Amino acid sequence: MYQPAITGHGVFTPQQSISNEELVIAFNAYADRWNEAHSDDIDAGKVEAMGHSSPEFIFSASGIERRYVMDKGGVLDPDRMYPSLPSRPDEEPGIMAEMGVDAANQALEMAGLTGADIDLVICAASNHERAYPAIAIEIQNLLGAGGFAFDMNVACSSATFGIQAAADMVRSGSVRRALVVNPEICSGHLEWRDRDCHFIFGDVATAVVIQRDEEAKGAHFTIRSTSCATKFSNNIRNNNGFLRRTHDQMEDRRDMQFMQNGRKVFKEVLPMVSHHILEHMHETGWEASDLKRMWLHQANKTMNDFIGKKVLGRVPADGEQPNILQDYANTSSAGSIIAFSQNSDDLQPGDRGVICSFGAGYSVGSVLVERA
Repeated sequence: MYQPAITGHGVFTPQQSISNEELVIAFNAYADRWNEAHSDDIDAGKVEAMGHSSPEFIFSASGIERRYVMDKGGVLDPDRMYPSLPSRPDEEPGIMAEMGVDAANQALEMAGLTGADIDLVICAASNHERAYPAIAIEIQNLLGAGGFAFDMNVACSSATFGIQAAADMVRSGSVRRALVVNPEICSGHLEWRDRDCHFIFGDVATAVVIQRDEEAKGAHFTIRSTSCATKFSNNIRNNNGFLRRTHDQMEDRRDMQFMQNGRKVFKEVLPMVSHHILEHMHETGWEASDLKRMWLHQANKTMNDFIGKKVLGRVPADGEQPNILQDYANTSSAGSIIAFSQNSDDLQPGDRGVICSFGAGYSVGSVLVERA
């Protein structure tokens, strides 16, 4: 058995971003047009008028100030309100593979490796642009990696589930060096015309290299333990729409975009996640006082504050539970990896932390790491 470690990480950030103020202008223009088009039904009491959004409402509800997207123009067009991502010829790299390769190359450079050194690629994301061939195999090909590759989908928990799968294979010796890549085009499955959720998501891609601890070429994080759990719920759901709408090739249906019952999610997921982390730490022999940092799923600041307080038994101090959602919004599975990538270099040998993601399923995954 070998000891797995995270030896490199990378984040691809799209060039375009949307502020809350820009988003609100577009949404309110759409709402006004919708209300005008349905004025007779609104006056007759058959439907409710669509209310306006505001930057203050968005920040208060989520802690989000801006988000990165692959296509800003389509999202901010009141006559469209979703991204335009033209379909590509089969001979060209897919958009998710292109994003993933960028993040992967950053992680490989940090680890002192090349694509040819990798013998496992897992593309773990909340949605994939096609069923087959697997995006992971395309990334494998573009990187010149060997071995094998496969896609994984556990919604917002995909990254930590992917890390557990890769770490287990490194530990057993079935693979030597693995890449877990998380390209998230959340703008494709967000309903930008729904006031309750139009601000939630952004686009990004992350990647981590996992290999034998003994072969690490520099500072790295030893993976001490991993744990995953699922429990079925319909409170977060997406009925298979995703990128097809962005290509303008199908009828637009509300149920094919992101939907959630936010109140139930908040009430049911937070106890599940807090208990999961505490139980995982207990089984590993860790105490809350051992944690130097918590890199949590970046869905909502209030949710993270709740979890941090439950796990630590107190309000987290500055820097103990870094948030990046104010700049990136919710990037599904990639969120905790962005937080880890941007807030881990300052840790010293022996410092411990937990990477945790959670979401639809319900699902929750935690990775206990120690700076080496």
